[in-house]
Amino acid sequence: MEKQSNPHHLVLGKLKCFLTSAVISDTLDERYLQKIAKQLVLNGGFKKTDILNSVDLEILAGERKASIKVDFLIRFQKKIVALIKYSPGSLVTRRLSTIGLSRIIKPYQIPIAVITNGEDAEILDGNSGKVIAAGLKNLPDKKSVQNDMPFFLFKPITKKMFDQASRIIYACEVDDACPCDSDICIL
Repeated sequence: MEKQSNPHHLVLGKLKCFLTSAVISDTLDERYLQKIAKQLVLNGGFKKTDILNSVDLEILAGERKASIKVDFLIRFQKKIVALIKYSPGSLVTRRLSTIGLSRIIKPYQIPIAVITNGEDAEILDGNSGKVIAAGLKNLPDKKSVQNDMPFFLFKPITKKMFDQASRIIYACEVDDACPCDSDICIL
């Protein structure tokens, strides 16, 4: 087994990324991410090019800033329609920060926000923050997105909403995170 600088991630070797074909470290977390990517394409009907993965995002909270990764953004008709955030552990504790992410990535509200630990998932309505479905079998699929597209509001995000969402994300994803987590970089 290969060693990695982050002691919390056991590297089991290398694997080929399903979406990009890049050779990446094989970790337990990465195996879950690859499983999700395969489901979005093979079962969900999205093209690999519809899915952005491992997107860097800078978070600002007052004078503090950090960089985090968003696992998946799904495009449909030139709009981001869904965000998927992987985080091991409890889903309930990650709802608020996941909704926050759906409010700072684009200047509009992303309609679907998903939090998953790789074993389960909660699908959230971006506007209300309410759980609208649960389980990995209910991840967004192209057919349902196409049917729901006329009903997605894509509400503009106000400066106040952006600032509040940024502070929540910073508090939950940065301040509450292990300082050696490789997915977070305090700038």
